Amino acid sequence: MGAHRASRLEKVSSAASHPNQVQGTFRHEALLYAGDDEFLAGTVPFIVEGLAADEPVLVVVNDAKIERLRSALNGYADSVHFADMALVGHNPARIIPAWRQFLDDNGGGRRPIRGIGEPIWAARDDDELVECQRHESLLNYAFEGSGAWWLLCPYDTTTLPAEVIAEARASHPHVAEGGRRDRSAAYRNDAAAPFDRPLPAPPAWTQEFVFDGSLLDEARRFVDAYADRQGLSSFRREELVVVASELLTNSLRHGGGHGVLRVWYEDGRIACEVVDDGWLANPLAGRERPSTEQERGRGLWLVNHLCDLVQIRSSPTGTVVRVWFR
Repeated sequence: MGAHRASRLEKVSSAASHPNQVQGTFRHEALLYAGDDEFLAGTVPFIVEGLAADEPVLVVVNDAKIERLRSALNGYADSVHFADMALVGHNPARIIPAWRQFLDDNGGGRRPIRGIGEPIWAARDDDELVECQRHESLLNYAFEGSGAWWLLCPYDTTTLPAEVIAEARASHPHVAEGGRRDRSAAYRNDAAAPFDRPLPAPPAWTQEFVFDGSLLDEARRFVDAYADRQGLSSFRREELVVVASELLTNSLRHGGGHGVLRVWYEDGRIACEVVDDGWLANPLAGRERPSTEQERGRGLWLVNHLCDLVQIRSSPTGTVVRVWFR
């Protein structure tokens, strides 16, 4: 970075209302903004301050916001990493691995970095919203002790319901709003708790298959035939069968050796659900990249990268894994 550009960055940074520098720990902060102007007012100084301190910056928002930020940042945008949240966070369970990769690629927590991530927007459906909110809580657990980095999560108060904003205050230890930054009085530090909130009941037209180790091939054929009848493309049908096979195998190995497989069609999507007697205690299951030497943990990682949405609920009474294919 040239001296002239560095000087300009320092001037912009010194004028910004971002007095709190990252100081050795993960800082997770909700940015509550009203409309495009407030979005830029809350994000541009944050980015410029990071660039002035030579901190890598990754911004994961939608394409329209990326273009607005590029325009507002002028030439400074060339030093920022951008990614489309509609791709990265299509399945919210893929977002934590993306942040982990950026952290690892930039010092692994040994140098400060900054991020902006907006996983929640008004067009998210109810199932996606719940999983995004779980993701926001899990960030506090996933990156506790991971080193000095600051993640800003924008929430548009003009388009999101009040209960979504309230949940943002509960899942973020810090909140920025109207130029102020404060600790959130509503913060609820429960990210490591078992993920046992019940899922909505399957519809009445659900088809069901009870399986054990002797019926694994029949269960796969059951899923394949259902997806074929619903018109899923051959490529996606193969992926769904792979996903079902992984879930069935997990149940046989870790869920008591038997379970119930359910499939149904709803709102342009195929749902596939496996219920068993196991207890999945790790809230980050499927969100941590398995190492090459690791024998376990690959199944749910693969499932998360093939499905449009994955919903996992587990408690001592059993586990439900529900996946969706559009």
